[in-house]
Formats: sequence, C-alpha cells, structure tokens
Amino acid sequence: MAARRDAPAPAPVPWQQHLRRFGYAPRPVASLRDRLTAPFPTPFARWSGWAGPLLVAALAGVLRFWRLGSPHAVVFDETYYAKDAWSLLRLGYEGTWPDRKIADPQILADPQVIPLSDPGVFVAHPPAGKWVIAAGEWMFGLDPFGWRFMTAVLGTLSVLMLCRIGRRLFRSTLLGCLAGTLMALDGLHYVMSRTALLDLVVMFFALAAFGCLLIDRDTTRSRLASALPPDDRDGGVRPDARTAARAGAGLRPWRLGAGVCLGLASSAKWNGLYFLAFFVALTLLWDVGARRIAGAPRPYRAVLRKDAGWSLLSLVPVAAVTYLATWTGWFRSSAGYGRHWADARGGTWSWIPAPLRSLWHYEYGVYQFNVHLDSFHKYESNPWSWLVLGRPVLFHYESPKPGTDGCRAATDCSQAILALGTPALWWTACAALAYLLHRWALRRDWRAGAVLCGVAAGYLPWFLYQDRTVFSFYAVVLVPYLCLAVTMMLAALLGPPESTEARRTRGAIAAGVVVLLIAWNFIYFFPIYTGQTIPYADWHARMWLETWI
Repeated sequence: MAARRDAPAPAPVPWQQHLRRFGYAPRPVASLRDRLTAPFPTPFARWSGWAGPLLVAALAGVLRFWRLGSPHAVVFDETYYAKDAWSLLRLGYEGTWPDRKIADPQILADPQVIPLSDPGVFVAHPPAGKWVIAAGEWMFGLDPFGWRFMTAVLGTLSVLMLCRIGRRLFRSTLLGCLAGTLMALDGLHYVMSRTALLDLVVMFFALAAFGCLLIDRDTTRSRLASALPPDDRDGGVRPDARTAARAGAGLRPWRLGAGVCLGLASSAKWNGLYFLAFFVALTLLWDVGARRIAGAPRPYRAVLRKDAGWSLLSLVPVAAVTYLATWTGWFRSSAGYGRHWADARGGTWSWIPAPLRSLWHYEYGVYQFNVHLDSFHKYESNPWSWLVLGRPVLFHYESPKPGTDGCRAATDCSQAILALGTPALWWTACAALAYLLHRWALRRDWRAGAVLCGVAAGYLPWFLYQDRTVFSFYAVVLVPYLCLAVTMMLAALLGPPESTEARRTRGAIAAGVVVLLIAWNFIYFFPIYTGQTIPYADWHARMWLETWI
C-alpha cells in the first residue's frame, strides 16, 4: 500500500547519521534518492575530480620510473617471470631455458644471445601476468628496464585508480587523493611496482574490478531510484514495494568489465579467484540493500529474480572466458607443455574438446604443485605476521667493496632491496582495520564492509595453506584496501563539520602528523627499496626488527 501523502518523513537510518559524522557525505541526507546514491560533493566540477588524482599519480610515476633499470640484475623471482614472458612473446607458450645460473648472466651480458628452445616446460602460474611483463619486453627488449616497465605502469595507474575509487567511496576528492598518496608512499607497493613479479598484476586487476563494481552500484541504484514513484512532499521519490521488487536493473556493462578484470586477475595468479568469489557475494549484498531501501518486502527474493543473474552470469562466466582467452598462445601451439595430452584419449569426458581436456590436466598438475609446495625458504613467513611486517623478503643484496660501485666509505657497504611495507602505514592500518570492523559490525557502514571485503579476499584464503611455502610480498594485493581503511580512520579523526573549531583543529593536526610520519618513514627506507649503495651501518640501522635480517 502506498504511503499516505501526509505521513511524517521517515527517521534517518543509522548509516545516514554516521555518514554525517565523517563529513564526506552531503548534509543532511533527506531523501530516499540520496539514501540509494549519495551525491558527490558540491560544487562539483569534472576537472576537480581528475586534477588531484592525476597529480598524485604523477608523483607515484616519477618515483616508480626513477632508475627503474637499476640494479642491472635479475632480482628474486624475475629469473622465472621475465624469461617466461619473453618465451610467450617468441613462442606463445613457456619454452625451455637452461639452468638460471647459466641463463641469467648470459642475458644480462648479451641479450641478443638467448638460450631459449622450443619444447614447452611446466610452469606454476597461468599466463596473463607474464603477458603483461612481455609487453614491456616487446617495447624495450629483454633487460631489467624492459621486464620491469609494465609493472611500473600498472603500479602508477593503480594509484590513479585508488584516488578515483576513494573519491567515489567517500564522496570526497580530498580523501580519495589521500588514499592514493598513501599507496604511492607504501614500500611494498613501491618495490613490487619495480620488480617483474605477478602479484602486483593481481592487485591491479582486482582493484580495477572493485572500481567497476562501485560504479555499477551507483548506476543501478540511480536507475532504481528513477523507477520509484514521485513523492509530492519534497519532489523526491518514495518507497514502493511493487517497483522495488519488480524493477529491472537494465544493462550493466560495469559488471561485465568487472568480470573481465577478475578473469585477468585469476589468470595472473590463482589467488585472483578468491577476489571473484568475495566480490560476487559483495555485489549481491549491495543489491539486497538497494531493494530493501526501495521498499521491497522480500529483498532477497527480488535480488534472486532480478539481480543474481547479472552477478553470476556476468562475473563468473565472463571471468572464465577471459581466463581461457589468455591461454590462446598455448591453444594455438603444437609444442606447449601438455598441449596434446588428451589427443586420441577416450573415456567419460571424451565429448569435451581435446584441447580443453589437455588444459584441465595441465591445470590439475599446477594445482597439485601449488598446494604441496612446502620446501623450506629462508624468507618464508606465516600469514599471521604479514600485517605487522614480521618477515619481509630480501629481493636483492650485494656488498660492494669500498671505493667501488658508489661505496665511498672506508667500511663495508650494502646494496639491498627489501620488500617491506612502510611500517608507519601498515601498523596504522592494523588499528584502522579494527575501527572498520566496528563501523561495519555495529554501525552498518557499507563502505567499511566493502573495504573489509577486499582485505578478506586477499588475506584470509592464505590461512588455508598453513603448510605451504608462502611469502609476505603476496600481501601487496591488500595495500589498496589498507590505504582506504587508514583514510577512513583519519577522516573520523578529523571529526564532523559541525564540531567546534578547536576539535577540528586538533583532529586536523593529529591526522596531519600521521600522514607526515608515513611520508617520513617511506623516505627513511627509500635506500633499501631502491637498492642504493649505503654504509653497512646505515643498512643495519633500518633493520628495526631482528626478523627483517
């Protein structure tokens, strides 16, 4: 039954009241339309929403491309991925290389003499991330700058994306730029942006999918609000059970885009599949919330009828097709590893095309390899220690002799690259995650839930593999969401606009001190993020914990 025209206005829901406390939503939130999609800050100008993010991204780019080819060496697992990427570029699949102790010095000394042969070799990860690395090698050749180029590009673009994502999430350009700045100054993100590994590729595409889903959330809720009947009291719209239950969402291209991005994340490394699972659940819950606010008496049933198809059919199948598409080079080859395993094999599944069965058999071997990988490594770490930076990974270390390689000191020098998050940022993020748990569990703040979902997707699944050899740099996929969490906590520290001037001043000083400490911390550790030659005593002074050595 339609609401009476003279009925009193509905009381503000709890999340509206708490939005006002933060100061990054318009006040007051007076209409149902605003409850479905809170407007952006006013006055709104398109250029202002891009100028700040582009400046932050420019800063991140300058930092990441500075001396990108240094050190002129194969850093950590670049010995696998840089060569596999070159093989994909030449053969379409991963060919065979000699022992890396032979191949690496030969490549660095003379990239024109490449000891690559045609027979396919077993590899532990799908090809999308290596295709990304291969793009840089195609442009600049098989050398450190070439194989690091695309990760630096993705690292820079991810900062720009986070600025825009934070702006949309918090409805504040300032807070969006703050989140991007924090990620630009994170040591782990910085090191991974300058190293040809796969984890930053997973982070980039998972973050892109998160941004696509945020845009989809806004556009579909706006359509739902437009379908509701008008409210003559205030010129807005009012809840309507029939419309809320039966209105279709229309075409949702941003969900299709999210499906493509999640497919690419999964085809870089399989932990991207967890983002797919968590984000499907997140979008379904967002749709349930929209239907409930619009007045649907049974919002879950309405979502199953009108929205679940878009979540399942646009995310999961699109991601699966994208995943298979990244294997095109292997499908087209005749010498790829296991390519013809299923040829002329009968059995129950013989109706499935042989190339797909061959890929399934290959992937089963990859699965067995990954879940049973338990060989000891000096820098392995338990996921419990990741957030507090218990055991960072040393990617590169040399001890230049005095008088050589920039070592001017009379004593020994060190040249190191440590995959270490900026401690001030990560330790602040631990408190921020506790704050967001409070906001989500007790205050029903959907933004806190969205950020926590990203953290959970990138972090919690690793606890299933307690016996597997894992490394803390896998946590680079968490960095964007940790920065969003810290930003949200700093916004609360700043206080609501209606606070006294003294309260706002104290909050601004406290938030500013935290940001400056993070910036100083990044600058302090910068020499061991970039492999600069420094006295051994200076390197040792930066080893704050014994487990960092």
